[in-house]
Amino acid sequence: MRWEIPAEPSPKEVRLASRLKRGSKFFAFLWEIRAKLFSPEFQDELISGFDRNRSDNVPPALLAMVWLLQAYTQVSDRDAVDNAIYDSRWQLVLGTLGSDEAPFGQGSLPRFRARLVRHDLDRRLVDRTVELARESGLFGDRNLRGILDSSPLRGAGRVEDTWNLIGRAMRNLISAVARSNGTEPSTLIEELKLVAMGESSLKANLDIDWADGDARASAFQQLVDEANRLTEWVEKRKDLDVSGPPVGTALKDLAIVLGQDTEPDPDGPGVRILEGIVKDRMPSLGDKDMRHGRKSQSYKFTGYKRFFIVVGGGRLVAGALAQPANLPEADATPRLLHDLERHGEVKGLDFDRGFLASKVIEVLQIRGVEIRCKPWRSRNGSRFPKERFAIDLKAGTATCPAEVQVPIRISTKGDRKASWGRNCGACALQKACTEAKQGRTIQVHPQEELHQRLRERQATPEGREGLRERVVIEHALARLQRMQGSRARYKGTRKNTMDVRRYAALNNLYELQAHQKVAA
Repeated sequence: MRWEIPAEPSPKEVRLASRLKRGSKFFAFLWEIRAKLFSPEFQDELISGFDRNRSDNVPPALLAMVWLLQAYTQVSDRDAVDNAIYDSRWQLVLGTLGSDEAPFGQGSLPRFRARLVRHDLDRRLVDRTVELARESGLFGDRNLRGILDSSPLRGAGRVEDTWNLIGRAMRNLISAVARSNGTEPSTLIEELKLVAMGESSLKANLDIDWADGDARASAFQQLVDEANRLTEWVEKRKDLDVSGPPVGTALKDLAIVLGQDTEPDPDGPGVRILEGIVKDRMPSLGDKDMRHGRKSQSYKFTGYKRFFIVVGGGRLVAGALAQPANLPEADATPRLLHDLERHGEVKGLDFDRGFLASKVIEVLQIRGVEIRCKPWRSRNGSRFPKERFAIDLKAGTATCPAEVQVPIRISTKGDRKASWGRNCGACALQKACTEAKQGRTIQVHPQEELHQRLRERQATPEGREGLRERVVIEHALARLQRMQGSRARYKGTRKNTMDVRRYAALNNLYELQAHQKVAA
């Protein structure tokens, strides 16, 4: 199962590699580095995660190289097989120069990816590229510093409005029932009188004046009634297994869609389309992991966020993952930090404000890790911001701009607050501070000590210079965005994590190639 890579290249390979033009030089680099990248020890790791069977005896290391070549050339599994036969550059890298057969089949690639995910070997591939970079002197582990960031990744599943989402969930349930009991979907549609599920599209079947608000409300109620009728019919059938797939899964999906997108109609006994969006709304049945998210107040998207942790001082990606777009950055922090810690003791960490909420950041600070991040700014209009108040955490007091000191108290909810109450009524600075009748109150953040340190550091020239070093990850993200694109190739969180890690490994190989050019 090992990929036998010759110690010495053939004259034909050397001749082809020397003739490759600038746009194809990366093929030559992969050819040169393949033996180091897929060392015997690393190949043994890959092999241990693959159960050998009669139909698939292709070396995992060779398939891993094909996987990287696919990312580099942006080709499908079918085209990868063709390239392995007709493209001499692919043959150079794969060690099959002059062969008229591919060393793998199209079916080998999805099986390879499934095993890669099952045994977390996509992470090991990223690790291996980082190890090579360290061996080449690209970075050292004595003063290991990481930089965190994220970028949007639009999902591959179809995003549908409430009407079509309910309709698709109903059709999926009808199809699942039909497959289970050996009937035709049309028979069930006719039996339950599901008008919306006719041969045409859902909205064409309802056949209303869509500009008429009353007609839309009536049609939506009809759609929900038909969905409920279908659900009740399925649940009452004793010949159907509703505890698992396919019927149980489709039944659950329909319940989720109805629950997330409808609410009681205040003007009548029925329901209406929910105003606003629930927190964990599932916008696609094609990819149920996709979620609504935002990169900023104005930039909204649906899909995933991809996260990276870059080794400070360069553009090497030490860890990468994807998660649904609605999950906060803080959720990804521990996993990314673990990826970096696999390469040494972390001495410093740079990130933007979205990662500040992670509890692991406070733990790192206690451990003495240097944290660099712009602190959150308090907003209070033209009035005194929170930064004008002196908060003494050791003494448990807060002092306002008028030099009035009050104790910090813990509320019944566990929040820490400082309130000046009646003191504000006779204060000469009241108009510049608050209009609240009960006086000024400030919240003491759970990570207040960290925030204070960040504000103090930002106030110094050295601190501001350190924050500017984070721009290095912007270049890494720009390259990864160009390589992978802005749209997901796969459906599901774990498969997209696999793909993000593939491009992270490819990025690191680019960096290694550039470093070798400079060294030469």
